Amino acid sequence: MSEPTDARERDPSNEPVERSAELAAAGEEHDPTGVDLARQIAASVSAQSRPGVRKRRRKPPRPTGPQSSGAHPDDRDPMLVGAALDRLVEQKGWNTQVNIHLLLGNWPKLVGPVNADHSAPEAFADGVLTVRATSTAWATQLRMFAPQLVARLNGELGDGSVTRVMVKGPDAPSWKHGRRSVKGRGPRDTYG
Repeated sequence: MSEPTDARERDPSNEPVERSAELAAAGEEHDPTGVDLARQIAASVSAQSRPGVRKRRRKPPRPTGPQSSGAHPDDRDPMLVGAALDRLVEQKGWNTQVNIHLLLGNWPKLVGPVNADHSAPEAFADGVLTVRATSTAWATQLRMFAPQLVARLNGELGDGSVTRVMVKGPDAPSWKHGRRSVKGRGPRDTYG
């Protein structure tokens, strides 16, 4: 059996050392980062691949609708809460209802402070405003004031928004307390 005289020939782990020795003998420096080796591998892989056949990059599908608002204002742009609520009220057709409730929120300015102390708006439906008075005398007073109130509300909201003001007197208290009660008319007072 003949053994190699040089230890480098028999040990495969010494191949990088041999390569660096060859490069040094040829006058080239060894690159410890391995960039030369990576370039050689890339060149061999590209030489093995089929020439003329390229993988075609697929373009992403175009969106069907506008996806970015661009330079001009758009529905998707951020907006103030007040502007968003105004747009919602307009889209839903709540303008009349909201305006009626805003006006009724200022009831003392609408009917005067004295009338407002003895009455309150109760409901608004189908163009009819229902007002509740504290007594029958104040209910009569407000019934006489109702045509001016309709004119004032229509002046603020637009013609035809309020067709009638219905004034009600106070609700009569219930004289029936408990399961057992005596039948009859109850106290002899009028409540409206």
